[in-house]
Amino acid sequence: MNQHWADRLACRELIERSARCVDDGDARAFAALFTEDAVLVRPGGQALRGRDAIFEAYAGRPPERITRHLVCNVVIGLDAVDRAWARSDVLFWSGSASAADSPSGRPADAQQRVGAFADTLVRGADGVWRIHRREASFVLHSA
Repeated sequence: MNQHWADRLACRELIERSARCVDDGDARAFAALFTEDAVLVRPGGQALRGRDAIFEAYAGRPPERITRHLVCNVVIGLDAVDRAWARSDVLFWSGSASAADSPSGRPADAQQRVGAFADTLVRGADGVWRIHRREASFVLHSA
């Protein structure tokens, strides 16, 4: 595989891993996917500046909250050897671990959302791609 495709694959995996870390409730692993000086703008929220702020915000998530971020339609552009951008659509479901479990799982919250990630990605001196800036937004929601 040539470097161009290896970089695109690494960037896509970074985006998908970020969703998995949030859904697994692993705030430390999630924050580690960002640069030290990263900015994360959440829908309707203040910008989180720096890896520590990102960790603190996600570590404070209620433990009973269940989320699933299904990331799709990922488009990646390589701007330079160590810089890329990505745009992704995100289907977002949430629920509560305190709800009764069944063979079909737990009930999802009534309001579900379609969102988007607009990411700026950079490769560090260690050769690892990280998120430098993420702007997350909601586009659609159910009643």
